Amino acid sequence: MSRDLEVKSCGYIHISVQNFCYEWAIRNFSFCMDGIRENITSPGFSLEASEEVQWCLTIYPNGVDEESTDYLSVYLGLLSCPKSPVWAKVQFWIINAQGEKYVITKISDVLRFLPNRYWGCKNFILRDFLLYHSHWLLPEDKLTLCCKVSIIGPYFSRPGQNMPPAIRDPMQILAEDLGELWENSLFTDCSLVVAGQEIRSHKAILAARSPVFRAMFEHEMLDSLRNRIEIHDIHLQVFKEMMHFIYTGTVPHLHNRSMATGLLAAAD
Repeated sequence: MSRDLEVKSCGYIHISVQNFCYEWAIRNFSFCMDGIRENITSPGFSLEASEEVQWCLTIYPNGVDEESTDYLSVYLGLLSCPKSPVWAKVQFWIINAQGEKYVITKISDVLRFLPNRYWGCKNFILRDFLLYHSHWLLPEDKLTLCCKVSIIGPYFSRPGQNMPPAIRDPMQILAEDLGELWENSLFTDCSLVVAGQEIRSHKAILAARSPVFRAMFEHEMLDSLRNRIEIHDIHLQVFKEMMHFIYTGTVPHLHNRSMATGLLAAAD
C-alpha cells in the first residue's frame, strides 16, 4: 500500500531560550562529608541580562532522605524573581582533574520554578565512589560543580505561506525518536551500571543493535530480578557516547581524540 505525501501548508514556532552556566568550587570538600553540615548553599547568581532573577545551588553531602543516604544530592533553587513562575531545564555535572565534564545529569522535564522552590537530583553520585576516586573527582580536595540552566521564555509563531513544503527523511526522524528514548529514559526495562552510575535502557534496542548485548540477554547474564547488568573496564562518558551511537547511529564527539580512542577500545 502506498500513498502520495503532500504538504498543503506549513508554519513555524519560535521559543526563546536563554542558556547560562554556573561553576561552583567547594574547597576542603572532604570535611563536608562527615555529617557536620546537612547542606551547603552557593552564593546567589544570575544571568547577566536578568540580574533581578537570582538562583543558588544547594548540595546535601549525605542525601535528602533514606533512599539517598549513600548519595550526594544536588539542587537548583530560585531565590527571587519579579515575575514567576520561571520555566527551565537543568543539567548538572562535575569538572574532573583533567577539566572534563563528568557525571552529566540532565533533568528531562521542563521545571516550574517559584521563589524558594528547588529542583534537582537526589541520587547525583554515590558518595563512596566520589571519595574513592577523589584524586580524579576531588583534586586538591576541591569539588567543582557546574549547572546549566536553560530558561524558556515567550514564543511566537508565524504562518509559512512562503516556505517551501518539505518532507523530512524518515531515517532521520527515526534516529531522533530513538535518541529521545535514550536521552529521556522513556519506558526503559533494564539498567546498565557503569562506574557506579546506573543508566536506564531498552533490551529490545540493545539486542537489535549489538550482538554483544544480545548474547548477554540470551545467556541470562542479566540479573533477572532487577534487570541489571554491571559493565566494567570502560569510562562512563565513553559508554554514554557508545549508547548514543547504538540508539541514533551518530557520534557527536568523535572529533575528541580520547573519546575516539575509548570508542575503538569499546568496539573490541
